[in-house]
Amino acid sequence: MRIQLTSNRINIVLVGFLILLGIGSFAYNQYLVNRILTQERSGIELWAKAIEYTGNPTQEEISQNLLAASNYLRTNASAAVPDSVINMIEKAEADRASQTFVTQEIVLSEDRFQVPRIIVDERGDVMFTNHVDETVDQDLIDRFAAMHDPIEITLGDEEYSQTQYVYYGESPTVRYLRYFPYIQLSLLAVLLGIGYISYRTIAKSEQSNLWVGMTKEAAHQLGTPLSSLYGWVELLREEKDDDFTQRICNELENDISRLRGVAERFNKIGSKPELNAQKLNPILEEVMDYMEQRLPQLGNNVDVLRNIDSNVRAKVNPDLFQWALENLIKNAMDAIKSNTTKSYVSVKLERVESEVFIDITDSGVGIEKKYQSEVFKPGYSTKKRGWGLGLSLTKRIIEEYHKGKLVIHKSELGEGTTMRVILKAVENPVAVEDESEVTRA
Repeated sequence: MRIQLTSNRINIVLVGFLILLGIGSFAYNQYLVNRILTQERSGIELWAKAIEYTGNPTQEEISQNLLAASNYLRTNASAAVPDSVINMIEKAEADRASQTFVTQEIVLSEDRFQVPRIIVDERGDVMFTNHVDETVDQDLIDRFAAMHDPIEITLGDEEYSQTQYVYYGESPTVRYLRYFPYIQLSLLAVLLGIGYISYRTIAKSEQSNLWVGMTKEAAHQLGTPLSSLYGWVELLREEKDDDFTQRICNELENDISRLRGVAERFNKIGSKPELNAQKLNPILEEVMDYMEQRLPQLGNNVDVLRNIDSNVRAKVNPDLFQWALENLIKNAMDAIKSNTTKSYVSVKLERVESEVFIDITDSGVGIEKKYQSEVFKPGYSTKKRGWGLGLSLTKRIIEEYHKGKLVIHKSELGEGTTMRVILKAVENPVAVEDESEVTRA
């Protein structure tokens, strides 16, 4: 459970970090967007004032009057006007020309502001557009009005004037910035995901190596005393020739052989097992016969139900597959309370199309839904004794070594649980031969 808690803490930290970074990114991005929008507003207002300036006929009239006055004074010798006054008039006209140049070439330049803008008159007719890549219609004008308040400009003089309105949208820079946090968070999520997957892979590899080391060490430690036990049994058989002693020796040999089989199973963990196509019913029958001996301690009302198709075949390693089935049936038996009436453990073997289903059902306490995703994780156990490795090891044997699946098919509190093993079916060689004969015929 400690491993799982550590993993959950890492998940929480990574998600929290991603959320905080997302909030910070959005906040700073919004700050930048607001700054740029303020600058764009100032630029559009300057552009609108330039439109007003160039559209005012009074300014052009003043410029023409200044130029005419300067020419008159230069050509009319009778005019007693000092040269300094004439120079002042010409300088004023030159300044007017400079202002007009700045307005026309700098402020009103089409490339000065990349902001899409539309000018409409009082009737709503479009008078001017610039940097607008969409169809100019009332919907677009309304959308610009929702983004920013329109800027009012007045053209003409006191006798005749016309009011127009400047509607503008957002520059490409602002539009790109609005998408930037999503892109940033997506890339960050991908990087965090890669990091987390790498961490889980490394942790799983370390855990797998630890398991392999423990099982191989256990197999090694069991080897020597098992050999000694074989020797002591043979010695006892030679010393005592009565039937009772011989029967005891036979039972001891059976138990020692089983222990040796357990040691062999441990020794195969971590290495690639050899899978052979064979019928599954002999393995199931043997496991059921052995595990059925444990049932009397649960009471006399436990029924063992078998529904086994004797023709189902699959590729399995007998030792490891038998170990996995023993763990599943043992868990089913342990789930039944000793004082429960009408209790049962059921094993069903059948083939469905190209798959083999092995359903192990008990009438035990069931598994709560919130724990159904936890039962296969190392360290999870509801028992007071045990390490919580049985189902985790069983799932590894079924899925990693036999390329199958182990799932909780169904489970309800107070009604029991059905664990399902799914394997790829192998055709019966007799059936394949018969089909070939039919084809040749």
